[in-house]
Amino acid sequence: MAKNSSLGLMERSGSCSISREVMEERVDRLQRAAFTYFLDYGDETTGLVLDQSANPEICSIASVGFFLTCLPVAVERGWIGRREAARRAAKIIQFFREAPQGAAPDATGHHGFFYHFLDVKTGKRAWKSELSTIDTALLLAGVETARVYFDGNDSDERVIRNAGLELIENVEWRWMVDKEGFVNKAWKPKRGFFGGDWEHYSEAQIMYVLAAASEEYSIPAASYHRMTERYDWRKTYGLDWIAAAPLFIHLFSQVWIDFRALNDGHCGPADLDYFENTRRAIAIQRAYADQNPKGWLGYEQDVWGLSACAGPRGRQRTLDGRRCWFRGYEARGVPDGPDDGTLVPWGPLACYAHEPEAALAGTAAVLARYPAVLKEDRFVGSFNPSLPGEGADYWTCDSLFGIDQGLLVTMIENGRTGLVWKLAQRSDVFINGLRSLGFSGGWLKA
Repeated sequence: MAKNSSLGLMERSGSCSISREVMEERVDRLQRAAFTYFLDYGDETTGLVLDQSANPEICSIASVGFFLTCLPVAVERGWIGRREAARRAAKIIQFFREAPQGAAPDATGHHGFFYHFLDVKTGKRAWKSELSTIDTALLLAGVETARVYFDGNDSDERVIRNAGLELIENVEWRWMVDKEGFVNKAWKPKRGFFGGDWEHYSEAQIMYVLAAASEEYSIPAASYHRMTERYDWRKTYGLDWIAAAPLFIHLFSQVWIDFRALNDGHCGPADLDYFENTRRAIAIQRAYADQNPKGWLGYEQDVWGLSACAGPRGRQRTLDGRRCWFRGYEARGVPDGPDDGTLVPWGPLACYAHEPEAALAGTAAVLARYPAVLKEDRFVGSFNPSLPGEGADYWTCDSLFGIDQGLLVTMIENGRTGLVWKLAQRSDVFINGLRSLGFSGGWLKA
C-alpha cells in the first residue's frame, strides 16, 4: 500500500483569475488522483479497499462499492486496462461470494448482508461493527455497475456477472423489515437490530431500489412509501425542498440513478424531482455559507460544504479568540446544523453533475485559499479555517477517505459523460427496483 449556469466561469483568487479551461484541466487531475486512491490503498490478496488512508487495517464495504463503480470510468478514461480492471472487480466479487456468512461474531456477513468494516487482509468483521443495510447497498450498487459494464466473454467478466448476481440475489432484505414496515438500519450478534429505521429522506434511496428489485426477498413498496410520508418539507432561503442537513445525503444515491424527470408520486411540485431537490440543497448550502450565521472564519458563497466527516474535537480556541466546542466525527449540515466551522473540501466538486459552475467556482476558491486540503493530490476528509493547524494556518484532517474519492470520480464523470447513469439505465436490477417503487417518467419511459 502506498502512502447550469453561464459557461463563462472566471473565479477570482486575489488578483488572479482562473479560466474554465484551466479549471477543467485541474479537475482532470483531481478525478484521476481520486481514482488512484483505490489502487494505492487496496489489498492485493483480497481486493478490499481501506476505509481511510490513516488506518492501514480496516476496509469499508462502501469504499469497495465505490471502487467497483469507478472501474468502468477508469477504463473509459484510459487510466487502467479493461483486463486489469476486470481482474480486480472479479477478485472482489469472488471474495464476497466466498466469504463466510452466519451469526459468528467474526463472519463477513449474515443473511446476505455484510458488516460495515472488515479486516482488509482477512475480510473478517472489524471493530465489532454493525451489519449495515446502507453500506451493503452501496457495495451492491458497485457490484451491479460492474456487472453491466463488464459484458465480455473472458473468465473474469463472466465471474463478475454470475457471482455478482448471486451476491445481489442472496440479500434477505425482508429479514431487515420491522413490524411497522420500515427497514432497520443495523444488526449485531447478541444485540440484534438497533440504530432505528430508515424513516426519512436519506442516502438510502439506492437501498430501497435494490431491496425492491430482489427476486426472492423484496421488501414491499409500502415500506418505501411510508418513508416518503415522513419527508421534512421546508422553505429555506425562498426555496421549497425536501430537507436533509448533510450534503452527502443528496448525492450518494444519485451516483447511480439519474433522477431527472423521474417521479415516484412523492416529490411534490411538478417542477421538483430528486435531482432538482439536490440542486436546491446545493443552493441552500451556498446561501448559508454566504450568510455565515455562526460567524466561522472562511465561509463564503464559494467556500462551503457541510456534510458527515471527521473533524476537530473538544473545546479549543479559534483563530479569532473564541473558545468553542468542536464535535469530532459528525454529520454536519444546513440549515440547522450541527455546524462547528468544519467543511468538506471535496463538497463543491462532488456537485459537478448537478451544478458544474458552482462546483468549479467552489473548488477554485478552496484550492486557492486552503491548498493544504490536498494530500497526495487528493482531497482530505475535512478542514476548519477557524482553527490553527499543523503546517498550515488552519486545521486539516490528516486522512483520505475512500467514499469521498469515489464520490468525486463518479460525480465528475456523470457531469461530463453520464457514464455511471447510463450503465444504471441498462441494469434490469435498477430498472425493476425503480418501477417496483412506483417510479415513472424520465429515462424509464424508454
